[in-house]
Amino acid sequence: MAMKQRSAQTEPTPSLTAEKAPPGFFEDLSDLLVHLELERGLARNSILAYEADLAQCAWDLHRQGAKDWRTAQPENISHWLAGLTREKYAVASLARKLTAVRMLARFLVRENRRADDFSALLPGPKPGRKLPGTLNENEITRLLEAPPADTPHGLRDRAMLELMYSSGLRVSELCGLTLQTVDAEQRLLRVLGKGAKERMVPFGKKAAEALQIYLSSGRPALVKARTGSELFLSQQGRALSRKMFWVLVKQHARRAGLTRPVKPHLLRHSFATHLLAHGADLRAIQEMLGHADLATTQIYTAVEGRRLVEEHTRHHPRGRK
Repeated sequence: MAMKQRSAQTEPTPSLTAEKAPPGFFEDLSDLLVHLELERGLARNSILAYEADLAQCAWDLHRQGAKDWRTAQPENISHWLAGLTREKYAVASLARKLTAVRMLARFLVRENRRADDFSALLPGPKPGRKLPGTLNENEITRLLEAPPADTPHGLRDRAMLELMYSSGLRVSELCGLTLQTVDAEQRLLRVLGKGAKERMVPFGKKAAEALQIYLSSGRPALVKARTGSELFLSQQGRALSRKMFWVLVKQHARRAGLTRPVKPHLLRHSFATHLLAHGADLRAIQEMLGHADLATTQIYTAVEGRRLVEEHTRHHPRGRK
């Protein structure tokens, strides 16, 4: 797949300010953020997450007496992580924070700002295998049919839900679509995913029908004077935000009579799980989801295995307790 190249002339846009980290820690952290954006091409949301984690770490090291990253010791990091563990931080959050520290430590060594990697001997938290939640096919149908079909907003929401379930997009990818990224004839989307990686993702007939109705009868009513090529528009004629889409999904889930919490990512998980259940190849699912590692996609085989066990337990005469 084609890779979107960042121009060497692009101006970095780190958000780090002096208020976010102690003075002695500021410069090295700011330089790392620029490196992650311009040289490694990390997504903006990833950079912001690493920034917040490292700023939090910096303040803790500062309270422990460290003057900067170059004087910090492994035991300082261990003390910080132990405190987070006592505060009941999730294992996944702890792992991400440790990843951020390791990136910074290796950056300092590469830049000859520090001789040793102070994160090298730090043990990582051992995450349990948490299976992603999904909706069954009946629940998906109810959710997709929940938005009203006689208003511009309802037509937009129907198209968004259909497209997300049909293509397994992330919320940011869905909200970032433009008119130019949709090939309606071939039923393909050109998606810019994590790490500025571009991929082509197919979508199905039902999603194509919902999208066509929205484009002809819904989107024109939402267009304003300053509207650009954004595919899914808000009331103000701008791209619908991820936050607003979360709100809309919850509203339509209630309208559909779904009692458990429904988040947008459930549509992505359901997409992968249902494809696998109907015989799709795991590597094809990996490519459509934009996973760099097949192991990330393999979690859905465990979801499908769990479903089969539940079905067996429910219906086999000697499977029930």
